Order: sequence, then C-alpha cells, then structure tokens
Amino acid sequence: MDTPVRIIYYLNQFFGQAGGEDKAGMEPILREEAVGPAAVFDGMARDWGSVVGTVVCGDNYFNENKPEALKRILEMLKQTGAELLVAGPAFNAGRYGMACAELCREAAALLGIPAVTGMYRENPGVDACKKDIYIIETGDSAAGMKSVLSKMAGFAPKLLRQLPIGTPEEEGYIPKGIRKTVFSEKNGSARAVEMLLARLRGEAFETEMPMADFDRVDPAPPVQNLASATIALVSSGGIVPKGNPDRIESASATKFGRYSLAGLDTLDASSYETIHGGYDPVYANLDPNRVVPLDVLREMERSGRIGKVHEYYYATTGTGTSVANAVQFGKEIGAMLQQEKVDAVLLVST
Repeated sequence: MDTPVRIIYYLNQFFGQAGGEDKAGMEPILREEAVGPAAVFDGMARDWGSVVGTVVCGDNYFNENKPEALKRILEMLKQTGAELLVAGPAFNAGRYGMACAELCREAAALLGIPAVTGMYRENPGVDACKKDIYIIETGDSAAGMKSVLSKMAGFAPKLLRQLPIGTPEEEGYIPKGIRKTVFSEKNGSARAVEMLLARLRGEAFETEMPMADFDRVDPAPPVQNLASATIALVSSGGIVPKGNPDRIESASATKFGRYSLAGLDTLDASSYETIHGGYDPVYANLDPNRVVPLDVLREMERSGRIGKVHEYYYATTGTGTSVANAVQFGKEIGAMLQQEKVDAVLLVST
C-alpha cells in the first residue's frame, strides 16, 4: 500500500474521552484526530494506514436512535473518504458492542468499507453481526486492550488486500458459523476414534465440533407450605413504570429495576408498559399482567393459597443480554430477596 489507508475509528463516550455514563446520550461527533485506543491503533498501523478521524457517540444515543445515528455516522465516513472502519474493541460492554456491530455491518454492506471490531464472545453484538463482519475475540474486560488492538491491526490489512483469511483459531476472530471443506489425511471415522481413545486415556484432544458450554443450575427445593410463603415476582419481560424511570435498555440490558407493588391489586396499562425489544409489545401494553401476573397472585393471596405477595417486583429485558450480566443480576436480586425473607420467586418471561 503506497498511500496510507484512511482509517476512521469508532468509540463510545467513555473510550472517546468525552465522559462516563453522564455522556451516554451524546450525539455522534467527528474528531479529526486519533483519540484514546485510536491513537494506539494508529501507531500499530503506521506501515500501511493512518487514523484520520475518530467518531465518538454515546452508547444510549446510538441504541435509542439507531437509524439516525447510523445515517449520521455513515455520512461522516463518506465525507472523510474512509477506506477502513475500526470499532472498539467493546469487550463485554453490551450497548457498546451493539453499536460497533451495527455500524461495522452497515459500513461494509452500504458503503463497501471493510470493517473490523473486537468483542468478548458473550457480548450481544457478536450474534448481531458475526456472520457479516470479522470480530477479533477479546476477554471480558479492557485489561487486554493493547493485545487486542495489536491483533486487530495485524488482521485489518488482510481485509484491505482481500487476502485469504485463515481459521478462527489461526486469525483470532470469533467463528462466523461458516463451514468450509478441507482435506485431511484421515477420514472422519478414524479421527473420531482417535479422539475417543485420547479421551478415554485422559489425553488432550481438540474436538472438530465445539459445543457451547453453559453452567448447570440445580433446581431450588420445593416450597413446603405455599399458604404461608412470601412470593416475589421477577421478570425479564421488560414491564416497567411508564417512562422507564431507570432507563433499562430494550435489548442487551446492563441493569434491572425494583418497583413497589404496595397497595396495587393489578398493573394498570395507564401506569405500566413494556420496553422489551424482542417481542410485539401490543398485548403486554394492553394488559401488563400478562407478563407480570400481579392480578392472579393477588387473587391467590386473598384466597389463602399463598401467604403474601412480596412488596416489590424486579424487572429487566432478556433479549441480547449477556450471560455475564444476567448472572450478576441474579446474584444482586437474589441477595435482596434473601435479605427480605422471600420464600419463593415466580420467574416470568415472554
């Protein structure tokens, strides 16, 4: 590459040095310099490219105004003559990951600009775009920033030169779900038997069909006496007070809400709504009890079938929420329920 490739770098408000959560609503701006991680990347790419600008946008603004945000940032890419888009790395930050994913995919599809980003494999942005773009795999925190940037800077020239891309293991990207035919000296049955024997002998082997690995959660013991039990409602269906006071994200949630049920026999449509982005909200908004069944539990409470309904319910959104965030929600909600002497929880989804 005789002329340095013109690189535009995308960052959220935090890594773009605009501020923290207080700046999550900032609109996209273009800074004609390399900022934060972009400056580090610029140094690593000096032999073939130059970061000519950094786009900085708040995580909330992008995810809550996606069409407008994409339109404005893509226009910035065209105006600057961008030849490569680099975004992130977002690690395990869900809103940031979704922004990187959407922007990289649209830049490649609509403008034909090669794009690369980096994420932890549980980031919801991965499923949103892994089939369309390359995502360099990262850890779950920014502790490995320099190492990830080095991998991204080493990988990007292959995209620009349209060189053959190796396997995920060779290149360090998250598998795209594409299977290619390769030749082996041994057929599949022989390789399978060798792996089985290695496993039986306790030797190391590498499967050719890796499977997702999820924790097993033991079921809770049964409630011995429902008639004296305090029952709490916890939902990933996104039912919140009107206006979403805690600003829980409609997808890739990073928080949950705790709301009082004191004096309520039902969740009225005039006061509650769903902010969940993964299902048609019409019927949930007409009757929020379809997702958080307070009305039925109150009837059971009055009839003596349960002791009482806990005075608070807990809500978040499940769509795209990372396993790591969900585990953290569970620990925090569980600790509060234990402290409040709740006997059982009705987990309601959609």
